[in-house]
Order: sequence, then C-alpha cells, then structure tokens
Amino acid sequence: MKNFNRRDFLRFAALTGVGAGISMPLMSQAWGSNPQQAAGKRVGIIGLDTSHAVAFAKSLNSDQAGDNFKGFKVVAAYPQGSKDIKSAVERVPKYIEQVKEFGVKIVSSIDELLKQVDVVLLESNDGRVHLEQAIPVLNAKKPVFIDKPIAASYKDAKAIFDLAEKNNVPVFSSSSLRYMEAIQSAIGGSVGGILGANTFSPATLDPTHPDMFWYGIHGVEMLFSLMGTGCESVTRFHTADADVLVGRWKDNRIGTFRGTRKGKSSYGGTVFGEKGNITLGEFKGYDPLLAQIVQFFDTGIAPVDKHETLEICAFIEAADISKNNQGKEVSLSQFLNQ
Repeated sequence: MKNFNRRDFLRFAALTGVGAGISMPLMSQAWGSNPQQAAGKRVGIIGLDTSHAVAFAKSLNSDQAGDNFKGFKVVAAYPQGSKDIKSAVERVPKYIEQVKEFGVKIVSSIDELLKQVDVVLLESNDGRVHLEQAIPVLNAKKPVFIDKPIAASYKDAKAIFDLAEKNNVPVFSSSSLRYMEAIQSAIGGSVGGILGANTFSPATLDPTHPDMFWYGIHGVEMLFSLMGTGCESVTRFHTADADVLVGRWKDNRIGTFRGTRKGKSSYGGTVFGEKGNITLGEFKGYDPLLAQIVQFFDTGIAPVDKHETLEICAFIEAADISKNNQGKEVSLSQFLNQ
C-alpha cells in the first residue's frame, strides 16, 4: 500500500468511487508518509528574475484570495536569481517594485529571509543556482517548492532530494503545465488507462542549460505527468526549428514531445486512452499549481513523487546525448543508477 501514489489514487477513485471526498494528502497521512509540516503561513520567495514570483505573490497576497490559499501570504523576498543570464538579471528591478506593491519586504540574503518565513518558494529562473540556494533552506528545515527546472542537471537534482531526505524536509518541483485541466482529468481516469501521449510546447534554448531544461521542461513535464515513471530510453530528432523526443516506456508504451522554436508558441497534445483519445486544452494560468503548492505547505506532502522528477531530469540529459549522437537511442539507466 505504501507505493500507492497520487496517480494510482486518482485513477482508482475515478473508476471505483472509493475515496470520494478524501484528498490524496489525507490518504497519505493515514499511511504514515507525512513528513514535517509547515509551522506557519509566512511565505518567502528566493529569486525575483521570473514572472512566476510576481504572479504567486499577487495571488497569495490579494484581498480577494479568501480561503483559496489557506491564509498563506508572501512576507519577504530575496531578489537574487540568475547571476549571468542577461534576460533574467534585467527583470529583477522591475519585479522588486511589483512585489513590494503587494506588501512584500525585500531582504539582502537568504539567511535573513529564513528568519522571517515558514516556507519557501524557490523561484530563481536559473536552474544552475537552485542547489546552492536550496542548501540553506533545507538545512533550516523549511519546506520548499522549487520552480521548474528543479536544477540544471540530474546530479544537482538528486543532491537536492538527498539533502531533503537527510533533513526530513518536504520538497517538490513542478511546471504549472502539469495542472492543465485535461491532464488532471486524464490522470484521474477519464480515458481509462493511458496508452500513450504526445505533448508539445515551446523549447527555446540557452547555452547555460542542457537543452530541454531551459524551456522544453514544460512539455516534457506534461508528458511525464500523463505517462508516469518507467521510461527506459529516449531518441531525439533535432533541427534548428524543432525537436522531437521519443520515449520508450518499460511496459511498451511510447510517449513523444515536440519542442518548437518557430511559429506561434502554444502548449497542448493528445492523450491516447483505453476508453478513447482526448486533446489537451489551453493553459489557464498559475493558480492551479499554486493551489497544489499551498496544499503541500499545509500538509508537508509532495504531490509529485521525487522519482518522477528525477526521471524527467534523466530523460532530458539522455536526450542531449541522443542529439549529439545523431539520434541514437539512449538509455536513462546511466543516470537513474547513479
């Protein structure tokens, strides 16, 4: 029973009706898997170089928030995110002024931030700094949500989870695209068992990150949200304008992601199910993810299993190896067995 994860629970409940009115976090608590819970409702932000930080602060601190976010409020922010990505660094002054309008105090260090908050949103746009910034948070035993990408390498991502486990601190990472309505409906069983999926998203590249860690992470996470863990290998087809990544799962399912760099930017895909196929709808903003973050802070239970997040990282790094070897199929095992 202890390996019965959120995906299994949603499908089981949808098919049988058992568990109606019982949330997955409550079920997990009943099975004794609940780690340290948040001690209060003061939220701190690390990294003001992404619009996500502003969007989260606006929603949490809005006078209209009501009970939607359980009283959690952003009280302080440490602006430093990326140190050398020009597009990110240039945003910081503007975003500092915007979050200050929501009553957020700007602090000069992570240590100062941690003295004033109970939980942390690690929002730095640059995945390379996430491990460095997460270490003091985890050592202070503050539950932390790490925005996409969790890191800029499988090695750093694993180090984050290992330290979190050592200190018994809740941590999770996710793209907001995971919480598109159609994706959650499919995970919940609307199409029966998922036989395969195709997803697409913009996939702009930056030389500081392995290719899909930078922006293609959104579409890759959509794919893994639907397919779950168990991907054994990836084959990547690359041109200047697009990428196609083909994953082969151990149960003979195939999932694909198309990353685009030309034409109109959009997000979507197709889910192939035992009961039929559905087209993924439009992205409607960050609040569905924020609701999951707040639930995580309230319960201490991560809604995304760390093994899935690590497998996403392995998939992305293996895809780069495939690209550099003219589309050769590459096993994820070289990363997952570290």
